[in-house]
Amino acid sequence: MLRWHRGDKYRVQRRLVGLLLLLTAGAGGAGCSSNPLNKFASQKPPTIEPARAAQSPPVSQNPAGAVRPLGGKAVAAIFDSGTHQLAVLTPGEDAAAPASITEFGDPHVAPRVIPLPGPATALTDDGRGTVYLAARGSYYSVDLSTGQTAHLTVADAQQAEFTAIAQRADGKLVLGSADGAVYTLASQTAVGSRNKIFARVDSLATQGNTTVVLDRGQTSVTTIGADGHVEQALRAGEGATTLAADPLGRVLVADTRGGQLLVYGCCSPRTPLILRQAYPVRQAPYGLAGSRKLTWVSQTASNAVIGYDLSTGIPVERVRYPTVQQPNSLAFDEASDTLYVVSGSGAGVQTIEHASGTP
Repeated sequence: MLRWHRGDKYRVQRRLVGLLLLLTAGAGGAGCSSNPLNKFASQKPPTIEPARAAQSPPVSQNPAGAVRPLGGKAVAAIFDSGTHQLAVLTPGEDAAAPASITEFGDPHVAPRVIPLPGPATALTDDGRGTVYLAARGSYYSVDLSTGQTAHLTVADAQQAEFTAIAQRADGKLVLGSADGAVYTLASQTAVGSRNKIFARVDSLATQGNTTVVLDRGQTSVTTIGADGHVEQALRAGEGATTLAADPLGRVLVADTRGGQLLVYGCCSPRTPLILRQAYPVRQAPYGLAGSRKLTWVSQTASNAVIGYDLSTGIPVERVRYPTVQQPNSLAFDEASDTLYVVSGSGAGVQTIEHASGTP
């Protein structure tokens, strides 16, 4: 294992950026076997031990709001504004077992469980009632209104272990894989572009048609433009774990090992990827959700969630709530000012109404 020292920080960042620039410059000759960049690009990038959420202690305070039971340990959650439903991804009992989606809506109605045909690893949605889930060599499309599920195989990627998924503003899906490749789809199943320069793709987010890639092993964030070409790459703290985009065009990253909230600006010709704010957040920050008023960060070492106001140029804590155990996943309903905190240990789904303090 590569030993990571603080003094290596800028050397590794320069190496990563240099690699990306070289790969982009050499893309035109990628089909030529004599291209010396082919051998360089195939080398595995240097990595560190990926950071992860803290193992949360038992709760010491009653969670704020209401808590609804959930069968299983959630790995992802998203709020769909089209159906006003919270969709929670729960894996099966083992890696080969089918996963399921649980829909939470009206608190007076029992949640609906939608079984999937197989395992799934990541979740995104289109904001109009359809969620998409990454699977091996494929993805699932689920209609939250009807529960109907479609299984679509990605062309020439049957062996890819997809670990991340996101949707661009133009509707194109982007998938990331365990072996470090990013696939941008040109249609439902055809691959428009493929970039394999990462150690592993752990999370994807989009702002417009720009894709932001989080690689935990390199603790880096990288942007891929609408044309499928790699643009900028930056080091992300000492051990970044999660990634989210907010409605105001920012990209949020939890540096769990370094104890920081990182706020990046992107993603237009006038706004390249740039670190705009880095603010200390103790107790193993992990879960993230963005909104127009506050940015939400969970503390997995203390079972808490904090709402920060970023409008002044430096994060200012506005609210703090005790949560369910292992608050790994957050989702936010902008219309009703409701924050959802989803447990990764099976402690259920927490609903906090008027979370930002709006009456």
